[in-house]
Amino acid sequence: MTKVTSIRFAPLALALALAGCASGPGGGSIYVPMGGGEPSRAPEPPRTAEPEQNSEQEPEPRVWRKSEEPAVSELEQPSRAPSYRESGDALPAAAVTLIRDADQRLQQGDSAGAISSLERAQRIAPRSAEVYFKLAEAYVAGDNLGAAEQFTLKGLSLAGNNSSLQRSGWLLLADIRRARGNVAGASQAEDRARAL
Repeated sequence: MTKVTSIRFAPLALALALAGCASGPGGGSIYVPMGGGEPSRAPEPPRTAEPEQNSEQEPEPRVWRKSEEPAVSELEQPSRAPSYRESGDALPAAAVTLIRDADQRLQQGDSAGAISSLERAQRIAPRSAEVYFKLAEAYVAGDNLGAAEQFTLKGLSLAGNNSSLQRSGWLLLADIRRARGNVAGASQAEDRARAL
């Protein structure tokens, strides 16, 4: 029994002895630097040559942290360009060409080809309400009224302060909603168009 007990406690005794040796009498680190018992000092960081300040030289401008920047008065703020909500973007010539192509395809009954052309126009002018309204018309021709309504809503969000563009968008939305059976939504869209 004593032999089994001594075998069980031998690893525990060994671990305790090693732990006692590691802590040492000072209770500090067991690291001893090479070169004797004298602690070494860290080397000083390299110094850069400081330019001689001349009374004729201008002082360097102060670099401000973001949190320390002085407040800029309203008069000093740079003027900003109007956002897309304030004015609709003009169409580039390539987008106009693609819209004309889409109109021709719609007249021929090729709604899928028209959608393809209009998606290319959308990549060229992604913030043009006209492109989104034309896409909505193409989706109506393709009998996909859900997508047509979404594209109309996107176009309305990009129409800015252009009241004629907004009016045509609201009327288009009214037609789409009526075709989907949403009479109340169509009436609301018509009211918005009349208010413009």
